[in-house]
Amino acid sequence: MKRGARGLLAGLVWLGLWALAAVWVGKELLLPGPGAVGRTLLALAGTGEFWRAVGGSLWRITAGFLLGAGLGTVLGAVTAASRRCDWLLSPALRAVRTVPVVSFILLLYFWLPTGRVPTAVAALMALPVVWRSARQGIAAADPQLLELGEHYRLGLWKRIRLIYIPAAMPALAAGWETALGLAWKSGIAAEVLCQPKWAAGSQLQISKAYLDSPGLFAWTVVIVAVSLGLEGLLKWTLRRWREEGEP
Repeated sequence: MKRGARGLLAGLVWLGLWALAAVWVGKELLLPGPGAVGRTLLALAGTGEFWRAVGGSLWRITAGFLLGAGLGTVLGAVTAASRRCDWLLSPALRAVRTVPVVSFILLLYFWLPTGRVPTAVAALMALPVVWRSARQGIAAADPQLLELGEHYRLGLWKRIRLIYIPAAMPALAAGWETALGLAWKSGIAAEVLCQPKWAAGSQLQISKAYLDSPGLFAWTVVIVAVSLGLEGLLKWTLRRWREEGEP
C-alpha cells in the first residue's frame, strides 16, 4: 500500500473513531461529531472574516518564525566560531528556552501592541532552538576538511559554502522544523490571550466564550492544517535547497 493510501486510511479510521466517540458522549457541547464540525468549517470558509483571520495569523507567526530562525542561525554561527561569544550568549539563550511561553506572553503584553505580541513570542520560541541546532551543526564540521581548506587557502565564503553549510544542514534543518512547530503553537497561544484583530487564536477564544464547540473544533482543525502545510512547505524548500546545492 502506498504512503498516500495509508495516510488516507489512517485518517478515515480516526474520523470513524471520532464519530463513534461523539455518539457515545451524546452531547455536542462536550464533543461535536465530524459532521457538525465539517458544516461549521464550510460555513466559516464562506466568510471574509475567516480568511482575514487565517491570513493575519499566518503573517504574524511566519514573520516571527523567520525573525527568530534567522537570528538563531546567525547567533549559532557566532557562538560556534567564538568562545567568548559562546560564554556570553549561551546562558541567556538557554534561559530563553526554559522560560514558560505564558510568561513571555504576559510580559510582552505590557510592552508591545497587541498585534505584535504573537510575532515576538513566535520569534523567542524559535530563536534558542535554531541557535542550538546551528551551533551544534557548525561545530560538527570535519576537522580534516577544514585543514584541507586551509591547505588550499580557501577563502572564508568558500569554506562556509563547501564545508560548514553541508556539515550544519542536517542539524539546522531539524532545528528549523522543530522551531516552526513551536513558533506556530506559541503564536496561537499568544493570540488566544491577547486577542488581536483578525487572528485564528482570537476566534478560538470567541468560540470558547460562546460555548460554540463545533466552532472551537473547526478553528482547531484549521490551525492544525495550516501548521502541517507550513511544515510541508519548509521540508520541500529544504529538500530543494539541498538538491540544488549538490554538485
